[in-house]
Amino acid sequence: MPIKIIYEDNSIIIVQKDAGLATQSANPAQPDCVSLIKEHLRKSDPGITKEPYLGIVHRLDQPVAGILVFAKGRRSAAELSRQAGDGIMNKHYLAAVSGIVDCPEETLLTDSMYKDPKCSRAVITDSRDGEHKVREAKLLYRTEKILPDRNITILSISLITGRFHQIRAQLAHMGHPIIGDRKYGSDVPYTKGIALAADRLEFIHPLSGAKVEKSVDFSFDL
Repeated sequence: MPIKIIYEDNSIIIVQKDAGLATQSANPAQPDCVSLIKEHLRKSDPGITKEPYLGIVHRLDQPVAGILVFAKGRRSAAELSRQAGDGIMNKHYLAAVSGIVDCPEETLLTDSMYKDPKCSRAVITDSRDGEHKVREAKLLYRTEKILPDRNITILSISLITGRFHQIRAQLAHMGHPIIGDRKYGSDVPYTKGIALAADRLEFIHPLSGAKVEKSVDFSFDL
């Protein structure tokens, strides 16, 4: 199974998905996180006689690897979705990008962007002509490691807002596209989706109120 269960209790389940696996696919014949977790829930409890509930709280793009939390009940789903929307849920990423980014201090990157449904891309713009729903996108980044012989930098990234393709679009607009991300201008091949991974997730447990912190050690196959 291309997902690994990191933590599970009666109200939530946290998994690590591989690059290439969709969070939820529109094609019922295509395996995705939701179908695989529901299969796990059915096998874990033979008493389940109907489709188990699974609330999607946040998503990762199909070519992105990393950590996701799902809710097993509607109350937990509502509370976790509120945390994600209010910025209480902290989502941390690692990205390998083209070029040298020497930025040891955490730096704020702010852009205005919109989703173009015609090409399924995020577009960064200075225009406010009203044709598109332009929203502010913010993230924090700093240099984790520089590979000078490869002209590659590993960046540590924390999202402040959660826009469609936000990290991918903002880094490309900054002049440092993510390795393997041809949609946003990378010309460097990468065999495992794109070189972006959600490696840490922090939130408040929706029922107990305890702080939940989960992380995975992740390295890119560069």
